[in-house]
Amino acid sequence: MRPPVADSRITVRSHHGDDVEDRYEWFRQKEDAAVIAHLEAENAYTQQRTAHLEGLRERIFGEIKGRTLETDLSVPTRRGDWWYYGRTLEGKQYGIQCRAPLASAEDWTPPELSPDIEVPGEQILLDGNVEAEGHEFFSLGSFEVSNDGTLMLYGVDVAGDERYTVRVRNLATGEQLPDEIPDTFAGATFSPDGRFIVYTTVDDAWRPDTVWLHELGTPVQGDAKLFHEPDEKFWVGAGFTRSDRYLVIGLGSSITSEEWLLDADDLRGEPRVVWPRTEGVEYDSEHAVVDGEDVLFILHNDGALDFELVRVAASDPSGDRSVVIPHRPGERLLGVSTFRDWGVVGYRRGGLARLGLLDYATGGVDEIAFDEPLYSVGTGGNPEWAPPLLRLGYGSFVTPGTVYDLDVATRELHLRKRQPVLGGYEPDDYAQARVWATAQDGTQIPISLVWKRSFGDAGLAPRPMHLYGYGSYEHSIEPGFSVPRLSELDRGVVFAVAHVRGGGEMGRQWYEDGKLLNKRNTFTDFVDSALHLIDNGYTTASQLVAEGGSAGGLLMGAVANIAPELFAGVLADVPFVDALTTILDPSLPLTVIEWDEWGDPLHNADVYTYMKSYSPYENVRTDAAYPRILAVTSLNDTRVLYVEPAKWVARLREVGADALLKCEMVAGHGGVSGRYNAWRERAFELAWLLDVLGVADA
Repeated sequence: MRPPVADSRITVRSHHGDDVEDRYEWFRQKEDAAVIAHLEAENAYTQQRTAHLEGLRERIFGEIKGRTLETDLSVPTRRGDWWYYGRTLEGKQYGIQCRAPLASAEDWTPPELSPDIEVPGEQILLDGNVEAEGHEFFSLGSFEVSNDGTLMLYGVDVAGDERYTVRVRNLATGEQLPDEIPDTFAGATFSPDGRFIVYTTVDDAWRPDTVWLHELGTPVQGDAKLFHEPDEKFWVGAGFTRSDRYLVIGLGSSITSEEWLLDADDLRGEPRVVWPRTEGVEYDSEHAVVDGEDVLFILHNDGALDFELVRVAASDPSGDRSVVIPHRPGERLLGVSTFRDWGVVGYRRGGLARLGLLDYATGGVDEIAFDEPLYSVGTGGNPEWAPPLLRLGYGSFVTPGTVYDLDVATRELHLRKRQPVLGGYEPDDYAQARVWATAQDGTQIPISLVWKRSFGDAGLAPRPMHLYGYGSYEHSIEPGFSVPRLSELDRGVVFAVAHVRGGGEMGRQWYEDGKLLNKRNTFTDFVDSALHLIDNGYTTASQLVAEGGSAGGLLMGAVANIAPELFAGVLADVPFVDALTTILDPSLPLTVIEWDEWGDPLHNADVYTYMKSYSPYENVRTDAAYPRILAVTSLNDTRVLYVEPAKWVARLREVGADALLKCEMVAGHGGVSGRYNAWRERAFELAWLLDVLGVADA
C-alpha cells in the first residue's frame, strides 16, 4: 500500500525579503479536479491502512451507542406560556424541537418527561430529520420562537460552510411564510414584538460585518441595514437584552470590543454607542433596572487585567462608573447575566470556573458551592426576565452532564436531570485529579487526569495515556464528561488535559503569556507536561498519544516538530498547521481578525520571522523520527481550510513520516453532521489512537 504522491507545483511566497518555495500550495485550488482526486486518494489510502481496525471501530461505535439513551428528552425550559424541550429518537440522526403549554402562570417547576409517556398538548416545532432529508449535511444555525409563541424562525446550512438560509413558519397553522433570507450568519432573532427579524451577513472573508432588519411580509431586497463595520479586524453580532428593552449590536476583535444600543421599540432609529472603542479594551454590557432606573452592568478590562464589573446609567453609559466588583488579580471575571431582581456572575479561580449570585443592593456575590475538586458549571436555558429559579449546567470528568435549578430565595439546588449512561456506569469506578508540571521558565502548568480505578491509581505505574491540549484564544478546557472517552478508560487508558498557556484556565495573564510573540510557551508547556508525566511514572513515550484540534492542531504540529521522541502518536483534528501562509493572506476567512492573536506577519518582519520559526508546515524536520500521525479535516471547513493538513501530510511523507489524512468531503469545521455520523467519526479516531497505544484488542 503506497501512499499518494502529490505533484510538485512550485509557488513562490515572497515577504520581507524572504522567498519560500511551496510545492503544495496548489492544493488550495478546490475547483481543480486534481485536488479532489488527491484528497480521495488520501482517503482511500487511509481506509486501507486502517482496515484492520474496522472491527474495533464497530465495537467502539457500539459502546458509544450502547451507553447512550437514544430516545430521550431534554429538561424543559420555560418561555412565555410554554415549556420548550428537545427530543431524540432511536435511529434518528437529528434532534426534534418541541413545546408543551404551562399548567398555569405560577408553574415554574419543569415537568418530568419520559419517552414512554405522552406529553399533554405537545407540539412538534421542528424535526431536524425531516428538514435534513435529501441532504448529506444538515446544521441548524438559528432557531427561535417569537415572544407571543405564534411564529418560528430557523436557519439551515446543508453544505457545511456555515451560511444559513432563514425561514419562518406560522406555528398555529403550520404555514410556511414567504419570507426567506439566504446567506445569513448564525443567530438570527425575532424582535420582541415579532414584527421583525434581526440577522447578520458576512463579507467575502467570512467575517460577520453587517446587521440587517427584515420586516415580515416584505421583500428581503428592501431590508434595512442597521449597522456595518468596515474594519476587517472586527466581527459583528446582535441580540436583544433579556429584558427586551434594547437591541445590542456587539463588535469584537481579539483584544477590543464596542457595543451599540437601539431601543427595541424603535429599531429603525439611530444606534448609540455604549463606550467608544479603545484599542485593547474589551467590555460587554447587560441591562437591568435598579431602584427604578435603567442601568447597564459592564464587565471590562480598562486598567483591570482580570476585568472588573461596574454599573452605569443606561441613559449616559460614559458617565459615572460605580464599581460593583473590583479587579482582583488572578481571579478572572468571565461574565454577568442580569435578571429583574438579581444577577449571576461567572469567574475563574484556582483554574476552575465558578458562579455566584449578585445582589444588586449590596454588590455582594454569593458563590454557588459544589463538592467535587474538579468540575465545570455554567448557566443555560434562562430566557425569562423574572424567574424564581436559575437553570445551571454542571458536570465533571466522572459526573455526567447534570441540570440543576437553583431556588434563588432558599439557595437550594433541585436536580432536574443527570445524563443517563447505560450499561451500569458508576462514577465511583473512575477517579479524577490535578497535578502540576514545571515549565522551562518555572511556571506551574496544571494537568487534569481521569482514569478507571480498577487499573490502579494514575502514577503508580506507567499506563497508556491520551494527552489533550489547546492553548489559544483564552479558551479553557473544562473538566467535562464524555461517553466516547469511556471506551478509552475502560481499556486502561488515562486521559489527561495539559492546560497550557494561551488558554484561560489561570486568568488573563495565562492567555497573554501564550499568544503573539509568546506563542512558543504554548508548545513548550505541552512538551514539559508530557515530560512531567513520563518522568514521574504516569506513562512512557511509547505509551503516549497527543491530540488537539483547530488551534490545538497547530499545537500538535508544533510539538511533533519540537519533541517527536516523546509521543507514539499525534491526532490532529482540523489542524491549523500552515499558519503562516494563512495569516499572510488577508483575503482568507478569519485572517485579519486573527492578527490580534498571532501577530501581523504581512506588515511586521519580526512577527513573520517568529511565526515562520514555529509554523508546523514550515518546520518539518528531515532529521526526526516522527510518531504516527493522523490528520482529520473537512473539505468545506471555512475556519481551517482542508489545504493546511493536506499540505502538512504531503510534506511529512517526504521525510518518511507515517502520516495519514482523512478528509470528510461533506462536512464543516465541526466535522460531520448527525449524532450517529459523529459517533462513527469519533470511533474511527479512537480506534486509531488505541491501536497506536497497543491496546486495540483490550
